[in-house]
Order: sequence, then C-alpha cells, then structure tokens
Amino acid sequence: MNKYQYKVQGVDYEVEIEEVEGNIAKVNVNGIPFEVELQQPINAAKHPSVVKRPTPQPIPAGQGEDSPATETKAQANNAAPSQGGTGNAVKAPLPGTVTDVCVAVGQKVNVGETILVLEAMKMQNNIEAEYAGTVTAINVNKGDTVMEGTVLMTIG
Repeated sequence: MNKYQYKVQGVDYEVEIEEVEGNIAKVNVNGIPFEVELQQPINAAKHPSVVKRPTPQPIPAGQGEDSPATETKAQANNAAPSQGGTGNAVKAPLPGTVTDVCVAVGQKVNVGETILVLEAMKMQNNIEAEYAGTVTAINVNKGDTVMEGTVLMTIG
C-alpha cells in the first residue's frame, strides 16, 4: 500500500493506493474510495523493456537548423524532448518532478552513471543508467512532472 500527498491548484490530496490488478487501481483520495483505470499497468516500470523503433535517417552536415557539434549540454537540456531513439527505455520508477537532466542526446553513458534527477516526496532520487551505451532520445525536460512508468530516455 503506497501513500502519496499531492497539491492540485492549491488543494491538498492524500492518495492511498490499496491494490492494483492489471490496469485497475483501487485508491482512496482523502478517504473516498475510487477505482482508477490506468493506461498501462504500474508494474511495467519495474521490468525495463526494449523499444524497437526505425533507425532515423541522418541529416547531412549544414542542412539542419542547429549543428549537433555546436550544441551545448545546457542547450540540449532546455530543448524540446526528442521522442525518437532506439535502444533500451529508461522509465520513471516513481511519480515525481524532473529536477535535472544530466546527459545529452549522443552522450555515452556507463551502467550506474546518474543520468537524471527526479524529485519525489521532497527527496532527490538519482536515476542511474541500467545499460551502457549512447543516449538516443530524451523524452523529458527539467521541470516536467512524470508518472511511474513514463519513458524518460532511451539508451542504445
């Protein structure tokens, strides 16, 4: 049984997840019971899956608006999230707010390296790479709120 505290438009909510079966969650919100239908089962986040996507075609140098060689890490972190990418999906282990994206698309990472920081219940959680490889997509920006199981980035 998990308990969460949320504030939505200035109103505090205490959410208690009693049980989850498939994509149906039985929850209490401020003591009132609800059955919530999820888009995908919550437990999917505990089992990383391999995402297979078509390989993107490279853009010849000088034809894109921004040259990847001149893009800085700060620019990459403030840019719109890239939705594509091939490789292993890194998913949010719990709901929270992204406070830092520590890598950029194209950067090589090792197993155990901190790739993202997620704040949940006033605690900073370092999200570490479960795979060695190159970051092929970043699906979130600093300040984004994510739910458990949200694909944060892809490492190929």
